[in-house]
Amino acid sequence: MVLSLKEISKSFGEKQILDSVTLSIEDRDRIGLIGVNGAGKTTLLNLLCGRLSPDQGEIGKKSGLTVGYLEQNTGLDREGTIWGEMLTVFTPLLDAQARMRELEAQMAAYGEHDGGYDRLAAEYSRLTAYFEGNDGYGIEVKIKTVLGGMGFSDKSYDTRISTLSGGEKTRLALARLLLEQPDLLMLDEPTNHLDFTTLQWLEDYLQSYKGALLVVSHDRYFLDKMVTSVWELDRTRLMAYKGNYSKYKVLRQERMERMQKEYEQQQQQIAAMKEYAERNIARATTANSAKSRLHQLANMELKEKPPSQLKAPVFSFSYAMEPVKEVLMVENLTLSVGAGEDRKVLQQNLSLAVRRGEKVAVIGPNGAGKSTLLKTVLGLMPRQGTVRWGQNVKTGYYEQENQILDFDSTVLEELWKRYPAWPERQVRGLLGNMRLTGDNVFKKVSVVSGGERAKLCFAILEGQNANTLILDEPTNHLDLPSKEALEKALREYTGTLLFVSHDRYFLNTIPDRIVELTPQGVVEYNGRYDDYLEQKKLRESQEIPEFERPSKPAGSTESAKGNYRSKQQRSEETRRRTRLRRLEEAIAAQEQEMGELETAMTQPENLADYTVLNDLCARLEAVKLQHEADFEEWMSLQEEE
Repeated sequence: MVLSLKEISKSFGEKQILDSVTLSIEDRDRIGLIGVNGAGKTTLLNLLCGRLSPDQGEIGKKSGLTVGYLEQNTGLDREGTIWGEMLTVFTPLLDAQARMRELEAQMAAYGEHDGGYDRLAAEYSRLTAYFEGNDGYGIEVKIKTVLGGMGFSDKSYDTRISTLSGGEKTRLALARLLLEQPDLLMLDEPTNHLDFTTLQWLEDYLQSYKGALLVVSHDRYFLDKMVTSVWELDRTRLMAYKGNYSKYKVLRQERMERMQKEYEQQQQQIAAMKEYAERNIARATTANSAKSRLHQLANMELKEKPPSQLKAPVFSFSYAMEPVKEVLMVENLTLSVGAGEDRKVLQQNLSLAVRRGEKVAVIGPNGAGKSTLLKTVLGLMPRQGTVRWGQNVKTGYYEQENQILDFDSTVLEELWKRYPAWPERQVRGLLGNMRLTGDNVFKKVSVVSGGERAKLCFAILEGQNANTLILDEPTNHLDLPSKEALEKALREYTGTLLFVSHDRYFLNTIPDRIVELTPQGVVEYNGRYDDYLEQKKLRESQEIPEFERPSKPAGSTESAKGNYRSKQQRSEETRRRTRLRRLEEAIAAQEQEMGELETAMTQPENLADYTVLNDLCARLEAVKLQHEADFEEWMSLQEEE
């Protein structure tokens, strides 16, 4: 056992944060801690690392326990250099090495037969065993490995920490923790400032981490890959589930359904026993039996009513006007930031086409120009090159830093002034869908949480009725239920979508095409994130010179067709198969939806409501049109085989 909490409770003022929380962490545990914003995750971490003391309960720790804690959005704040800071992790080993050098000089001065030599040799032997046993000769390799993996390979190790950006300081703090290798490593949103390459390295590194890992994260892809159990904090209570995030969702649903069924059965039993007692308590012949039932009721262990599901926001994006097929055409575009001598070119000769109904994701390393691309095509930044929007295109833009908001306005004022013709009921209704209710709507934008500001921006976006959405990191400030609600809305959205995201789970759910900005230019991939990884790996293997590739095992064969296909042909075949699979999934979903819509149209309550029936008809027509287009494309791709 590494650490345990027994019946821990914690309050701040009158607000109960944790109530009777019991948990234990074992060696090499991989735990994901989740919960809505404000559930108490940070409070729990501070209890575990000793920064807070519980109001009630006991905390047990193994002797000599070392704990490392990376807080969210906090990094190293030092005046030293990157290399010097990493060396401080190994101060005891470096001190031992320095003492070994001193002893070597002293022993050489004494000579083997001098009286003090044996004492010096014994100390030297002890220090050598300590130094070698803790891999002292591997210090430099360890530091360079971790710094390279955490994205510092292009930085001089003499760079002063004070000159680094906030994200770089956070990454450096994580690098230091990884080198320290504490018994319990606690990470609060560790993936926030990491690009895909660094994320992949971190996941691989943590897979073989020798200590226990407790991570707070909204990165569902990371949770699926890394954790073997999920702890959910929900309304002061903690519940543990075995498995990764996807498994947790299944187990939680099953648990809620089981609790509801058991609760309802017991309530029925209680009602029947009460009714029996009331009917029979006054009769002499049945009074004892009635009293027995009342005694059983008094001593019955009551089943806990399952907590109601916290309501997630309800996102809904719609539009009235259909654009032309060619929504956006970009040709020979140069992306740059700054001006004059400070101008930095990020991309050149960039070309991109986005068609009606497509969902296109833009990815790439930090600084590649992803957000700049969105702002440039929207005309928010100077452009060099051609950007053409099609006729009837109406864009709506979500900006990740929420800079469109007036932080001095209240939440209600900020939405209402965008749509002054709306009645208050409509404005409050849209805010209510975002779970912005009660006194929160009268708070200034500056004091509400980042997640609430994000929801306000989505409320503004919904009101625009845009047929083309441009989204920059739309999931950044959302908790898990909100992310999943947004994904559902965007999957149902029949308009065009162009977005930037680092959220791999989101990227594995929404796009049908991924555009990667690289230092060498733009590379396009059909499909979603896992398809992107597969195709990228294939492309990279094809770019390895033949003499550098591993030889094939004896007896292996390839078809003549495979031997003589060019790289481009193989790549096109991969894209064709990926697109076929996506089309088949879409066609199946469309056919299911058409059946559901046709059934709904026959329901008496819908037949009696002209507005509902009209909406159902319009949706059915839209799905049929998309079904015909997808089926036609599927047939065309089949013929290419």
